[in-house]
Amino acid sequence: MNPYPLPAAAFKGEGMTSQRARDRLANSLKDAGIRDPRVIEVIRNTPRHHFIDQALHARAYENTALPIGHGQTISQPWVVARMTEALLESFDAKGGMPRKVLEIGTGSGYQAVVLAALVPQLFTVERIEELLRQARRRFRQLGLPNVRSKHDDGKLGWADEAPFDAIILTAAGDTVPTRILDQLTPTGVLVAPVGSPSSQTLIRLRGDGQGDFIQEELGAVSFVPLLGGIG
Repeated sequence: MNPYPLPAAAFKGEGMTSQRARDRLANSLKDAGIRDPRVIEVIRNTPRHHFIDQALHARAYENTALPIGHGQTISQPWVVARMTEALLESFDAKGGMPRKVLEIGTGSGYQAVVLAALVPQLFTVERIEELLRQARRRFRQLGLPNVRSKHDDGKLGWADEAPFDAIILTAAGDTVPTRILDQLTPTGVLVAPVGSPSSQTLIRLRGDGQGDFIQEELGAVSFVPLLGGIG
């Protein structure tokens, strides 16, 4: 695990935000097929209610996507778990761990925090300035010095920090932008939703070391669209 665990104070909650509620969520993820104990434990210990409006706190540990404003959502916990698991298991097969990971679409910051508890360096890009401002505040509150963030067009990736061992996209385009693929190491892994708003598939691309990618389909998903520009 990462040397920067979430502080114990972040775990406090009452009623529908209590540790018991988080335990129920973690158990439901196991029942739904999530196998990686590292991912389940991080989600068990991540205070999801800190990433949504207080009016929605009672629903924080339901396995459902919730609105965060600006037409965006905090992803369903199962989807966060599955994407994180899909990224890690590719490196487990090689006997290692991604050390430098890029996330496209910070949103609330929830996926970033889950990843930051598992990898040494997490870089995250968000096009909506207000969402990024809120996410940065949460990163500071949770004491995560291994997260770096940037307000920019996510379709551009973060070229100045490339290459990355792994990249994760939290919004769906028809295809994965070439500029993002170019920022992977030759044997890197990318996990992303692709497709139209009515029909999206979660895919994993694994570099073969020769400039090509092996693609796997991981199941149907539903994400907000991958947009260019900044707001």
